[in-house]
Amino acid sequence: MMTTGTMTETAFMDVQDYIDSETAEGETFARAAEHGPLDVDIEPCPGWDMRELVRHLGIIHLWAAANVAYPKDDWLSVDDLPDLVGQWPELAAAWPDDTGLVGWYRACLANLTRVLSEAPPDHDCFTFLPAPTAVTMWSRRQASEIAIHRFDAEQARDITTDYEPAFASDMLDELLSGFTPRTRKLDVDRPMTMHVHAADTDDHWRVTFGPDRVSTSRHDDDADLVVRARATDLYLLFWNRSTQRDIIADGDTKILDLWKENFRVRRVRYQRGTNSRTTRPARAPVLSAAISPPASTP
Repeated sequence: MMTTGTMTETAFMDVQDYIDSETAEGETFARAAEHGPLDVDIEPCPGWDMRELVRHLGIIHLWAAANVAYPKDDWLSVDDLPDLVGQWPELAAAWPDDTGLVGWYRACLANLTRVLSEAPPDHDCFTFLPAPTAVTMWSRRQASEIAIHRFDAEQARDITTDYEPAFASDMLDELLSGFTPRTRKLDVDRPMTMHVHAADTDDHWRVTFGPDRVSTSRHDDDADLVVRARATDLYLLFWNRSTQRDIIADGDTKILDLWKENFRVRRVRYQRGTNSRTTRPARAPVLSAAISPPASTP
């Protein structure tokens, strides 16, 4: 295992690049969703079909847009969306029936990108992940939200595509450097370390899993486990998306089991005809990109 001790800094993409990615990935998602029946199961999200996946992503776009467009001192919950009926009545009141569902999603996506594009660079609103600006955080978060669910939708249609390497590495960094350190305490008796290496972009992360905290740095020091692959494959691996891709894991692979058991969020199920939701525990330890309030994150 390497011991170079080098360190790289997170280089965020420009906000417009994130927005462009949202537009492209969102349209690819929409085309996959409308490519067949809506009752097809979504394998990485037990209990969900394509219909619920589309509803979820549209609602999350509304939630993100609302937090940016109507900032409060605290985060705006998904449950608060009915309050926005007066602002976006055609979107926030409820989703349409199956025949109009994907069109509704496209409208939610367009609303999101418009809100993000119109926000000034120094816009002040609630955030919950590290980023240079609030608009950067929300743009990056939604880009990744769309990207991972685009994979889910395409997988359900037996379509396989990759991400551009630099984009995949940036999305992976959001997960490892942003979400992972927010994890609750783990049931481990000693610190365990994992070195993640994106081979096609030469990006490195070192994650330390301790009894009291989890931390991530951009070092490539020695670790108990080294996981090496293309950025796309690592991004999917650590979002617990099962793939048949080339992953090289050298060392204590029990750390990957630790990841699968602990790094996940609550799954929510949206009720038809309303924006209310109920918590649905996953039947398997799947890390969903369904990120809404900070309390739902790992």
